[in-house]
Amino acid sequence: MNTAKHVDCPLEYTTSLLGGKWKVRLLWAVYTGGSVRFSQLKQQLAGITDLSLTKCLKDFVASGILQREQFNEIPPHVEYSLTENGKDLVGALAKVREWSKAQHPEDANA
Repeated sequence: MNTAKHVDCPLEYTTSLLGGKWKVRLLWAVYTGGSVRFSQLKQQLAGITDLSLTKCLKDFVASGILQREQFNEIPPHVEYSLTENGKDLVGALAKVREWSKAQHPEDANA
C-alpha cells in the first residue's frame, strides 16, 4: 500500500517515505535486529518518543516496508520485520551508504 503523496519523481517518493529524523535509523535497526519488538527499537533509538516510534512504524507498515506480527500469548507482544520490499529498500540504502562513506572517508566506520 502506498501512503506517500503522489509525486512526479520516484526519488521524491523515496525521500517522502524516508524523511524525518528517525525513519532511516529505524529501518536500519529493524534490518540489523531481524524481528524486533517495540521496546527493543525504543532502546536502540535513544531519544525517540513513543509517539514518534509508533507513527514511523505505522507509516512503514502501511507502505509495505515492514510487517507487523502480533503474538497472542501471555503476555501478548508484537514484532516488526522487513518485508521483501523493505529488504530491497535496505539494499538500495546500503549502496547510498557506500557512496556516502566514499565522500566522507573520515566517517567510514559509521
